[in-house]
Amino acid sequence: MTPEQIQARAGQFRADFDALGTQLARVIVGQQEIIQGVLTALFCNGHTLLEGVPGIGKTLLIRTLSRALNLSFSRVQFTPDLMPADITGTTIVLETDRPDGSRARQFTFQPGPIFAQMVLADEINRATPKTQSALLEAMAERSVTVAGTTHALEKPFFVMATQNPLEQEGTYPLPEAQLDRFFVKLLVGYSSRKDLAEVLARTTGDQSTPVEAVLDAPRLIEHQNLVRQVAIAEHVRDYAVRLTLSTHARNAGLDSAGEFATPMVNKYVRVGASPRAAQALVLGAKCRALVDGRAAASMADIQWMARPVLRHRLLLNFEAQADATTPDAIIDNILATLPQGVVA
Repeated sequence: MTPEQIQARAGQFRADFDALGTQLARVIVGQQEIIQGVLTALFCNGHTLLEGVPGIGKTLLIRTLSRALNLSFSRVQFTPDLMPADITGTTIVLETDRPDGSRARQFTFQPGPIFAQMVLADEINRATPKTQSALLEAMAERSVTVAGTTHALEKPFFVMATQNPLEQEGTYPLPEAQLDRFFVKLLVGYSSRKDLAEVLARTTGDQSTPVEAVLDAPRLIEHQNLVRQVAIAEHVRDYAVRLTLSTHARNAGLDSAGEFATPMVNKYVRVGASPRAAQALVLGAKCRALVDGRAAASMADIQWMARPVLRHRLLLNFEAQADATTPDAIIDNILATLPQGVVA
């Protein structure tokens, strides 16, 4: 597809993107950066992890998005006693009557709630790691294997997960392999004084705000395919590569590690971002370009995606915890020091 053709289709892409944002804004007050991040992951066919304390609208945002999309939806409330089969489904034995009066038994697969196009994994870090890992195959390969049989999931497929901060009691840190499968991690903060007043005005009255379905699966898939066809210059792609490699500390024990690491990364980072991070940076940048009506991604687009893409993929050491250093602070340090020009 030529840049002119992409430019021509960018108008419809932006119209549908904004239409979804408008529906979310009917219910979600403020949080524009969070809404933009969720929609960017959606149009890039990626999964989203929302983290924040209870009661600030994480679950409401995802439920509202499900109503604005004409997709099948299911919700899984993660608890410590939830089992993997409660998510993926299980094989059960059914008995039927034969014409001769005898009983016939056959094994039948009973699909779990993962067999929906949009799955809300509510408070995902309240389940045990064994149960959390039930999502790994579904998130990475869009399929589920039960009793040796692989079942494909209907496209498009998204996992939208919420979690409370890991410092709270009764939670289990997400496995690194699962964290890496989330396209972005978004930190949902408290509302401002003005926004909180508007929340009260909307939620303590006697009127409800309707949400309309404005996008269906076929058109969403078309937009996802369009994102992949957006152009990206070689030096912009190289910037995404160097940004990812900059998270690899020199003391990580890898031969290729540390070439672009800053002193802050070498001091605080135990494990850096994976190749999935570079893929997410590029795809997210392409989506942001379309939202702005452009047919090519820029370095500014890569930088816009850096925090949500990288923050959950950086594993910090004990020294970082002692110094109260956050992944966002390290990412900001990298962005401030990484050259944007071509580096041999």
